[in-house]
Amino acid sequence: MDELRAADPTAPLAVRLRPATIQELLGQPHLLQPGSPLIRLIQGDEKHITSVLLYGPPGSGKTTLAKMIAHSGSRAFVELSAVSSGVAQVREVLTQAQERLQLENRETVLFIDEVHRFSKAQQDALLPGVENRWVTLVAATTENPSFSIISPLLSRSIVLTLRAIPDTDIQALINRAITDPRGLNSEVTIAPQALDSLVRLAAGDARRALTYLEAAAGAASGEITTEVLSRAVDRVIENYDRGGDNHYDVASALIKSIRGSDVDAALHYLARMLESGEDPRFIARRVMISASEDIGLADPGALGLTVAAAQAVAMIGMPEARIILAEAVTYLACAPKSNAAYLAIDAAIADIRASKSGPVPPHLRDANSGALRDSKVAAARESDSYIYPHDLPNAVAQQQYLPDALVGTEYYHPTTHGYEARIKTALEQIRKMLRRT
Repeated sequence: MDELRAADPTAPLAVRLRPATIQELLGQPHLLQPGSPLIRLIQGDEKHITSVLLYGPPGSGKTTLAKMIAHSGSRAFVELSAVSSGVAQVREVLTQAQERLQLENRETVLFIDEVHRFSKAQQDALLPGVENRWVTLVAATTENPSFSIISPLLSRSIVLTLRAIPDTDIQALINRAITDPRGLNSEVTIAPQALDSLVRLAAGDARRALTYLEAAAGAASGEITTEVLSRAVDRVIENYDRGGDNHYDVASALIKSIRGSDVDAALHYLARMLESGEDPRFIARRVMISASEDIGLADPGALGLTVAAAQAVAMIGMPEARIILAEAVTYLACAPKSNAAYLAIDAAIADIRASKSGPVPPHLRDANSGALRDSKVAAARESDSYIYPHDLPNAVAQQQYLPDALVGTEYYHPTTHGYEARIKTALEQIRKMLRRT
């Protein structure tokens, strides 16, 4: 690991502070358990090791892990660019690796960053080297390998999923960078509020945290304040503590603006949250809730759209996630509104908590249940048998569904907004048919 420590003092801070040992690696404890594939790779205690695909967001440590693997033992390390390397370069590297293995008995680690940028032909060219173990492929990608990597290559590798670095670890990294001789060597300090802002701006990306810190240190005169940080990274630093009142105030304002159909206000608060470094996955979760709580059956497609948006945000991350969230927020703000389903379930729950229930009507019970094997209950079922709705022309059977104590109760009161207006008309007819005597 000495090669990792001997960083050029003029190199960027993120390069100088690259972890040199497993102990310095932050945010990936799930990959560092004793005996895990990653630990075995780094320790180099197996003669032949499976190729790996490192999948995770930017700044989560993919390149760092690749270099740790490469520099363990006596392996040769070769790096290819997924942007500039063609099929010819891939084949040349594999030929050299094969010769190195035959003549020197020395293994080769081939590192490819952003491997999803490789074409199918380039990925196909890797297969002989991986299949015959001329190389140990260590490939990094920010895109889901299931979609971006060809199946034959995927089946010959193991996928290790890295996670965004937690805020506590980002804060520890910043503090280490300020004091570490490889870093800023205590030449500056950072104010608590500026530290909090920097952690938020990093959004789980260790590389971004160190890049912003280096920029701020260059602009500071002894102490990095929020003003210095704001100038250095050309971003307005909001007073926005993700664990404090302001966090919840802005999140509340976003949802209430959606509920109030003010699309411009909703986009303002969305931008405010994103620019303050809010986790886009948190925003996506709030938007999904709003789709059911505030739009409901006035537009049944709203929930599906927000679920798709949340999945896309998790797969893609920032900065592109802002576009997906903007689409979802704009759709919800402009959609017809209804909280009828939300009120209905709360009313039903309130009755349950008030002990307003009762036995399930006999004709609705499971025919295989123990209760129905009792002769009295069976007799009741025979005299008041279940009517199968699909046997009727309108598929609505006039029979009792609610327990006796709740007969006639109505929980759901649809609005006349959007699609729910159609539901309201249909439901009025259904309820008349159900209660006709």
